[in-house]
Amino acid sequence: MPMILGYWDIRGVSRGGPLEGWCAGGERVGVWEVPWSRERLAVKTFTCDLCHSLLSQLAHAIRLLLEYTGSDYEEKRYTMGDAPDYDRSHWLNEKFKLGLDFPNLPYLIDGAHRLTQSNAIVRYIARKHNMCGETEEEKIRVDVFENQAMDVRFQMVRLCYSPDFEKLKSDFLEEIPGIMKLFSEFLGKRTWFAGDKLTFVDFLAYDVLDVYRIFEPKCLDEFPNLKDFMSCFEGLKKISAYMKSSRFLPNPPFSKMAMWGNK
Repeated sequence: MPMILGYWDIRGVSRGGPLEGWCAGGERVGVWEVPWSRERLAVKTFTCDLCHSLLSQLAHAIRLLLEYTGSDYEEKRYTMGDAPDYDRSHWLNEKFKLGLDFPNLPYLIDGAHRLTQSNAIVRYIARKHNMCGETEEEKIRVDVFENQAMDVRFQMVRLCYSPDFEKLKSDFLEEIPGIMKLFSEFLGKRTWFAGDKLTFVDFLAYDVLDVYRIFEPKCLDEFPNLKDFMSCFEGLKKISAYMKSSRFLPNPPFSKMAMWGNK
């Protein structure tokens, strides 16, 4: 029986205005900060489901890993309505009927195993194929980079969903070389981020770096080892075949609610 990967189909979301003030049922879930900016991002209200729709591209690394490992899987894509309500009934009608401990998107159903949280899903698949690192040093590098990649992803998300995108963009562009420098130094002369063997964090790394180079095409120019990493990853036989197939979904990196990366 194939695994089922459920996620938001960001191509099904129409762009509205900025998300400022959006709130369902009066639920408030916090403030997003922009640590790399001199200015504080305006307070916005989100429901948890909407937050995860913003991050729907988290499923991209999962798909890449499923393809690389030759896993048998099917996709369940959930669409969202247009602005201003962004109707989520397609997902909400099923949310609590799937037997998920913490119902959210993306999810993976593999027989009796039902998972949410993107990194938990990636790790689950990776464990099946011994792709979590072998030595203690490799496992440490995997753990560290997994979280660093998520932090770097969220920096881009905060910018691209901000109604102040144009005002904040210049500060963010100044920070990108420093972000790439740390990635480059961590990779060093290794082929892959944990060592000589491919691990699941390489799929996270590729996904994050790909979004950054779409945002700033020259961001990897000063870091030849990162460019080599991207080429090596894209050259993997199963990844290359997937990227050439009609099933590959490279764009957009974010939903159409974003100020950038919505097409």
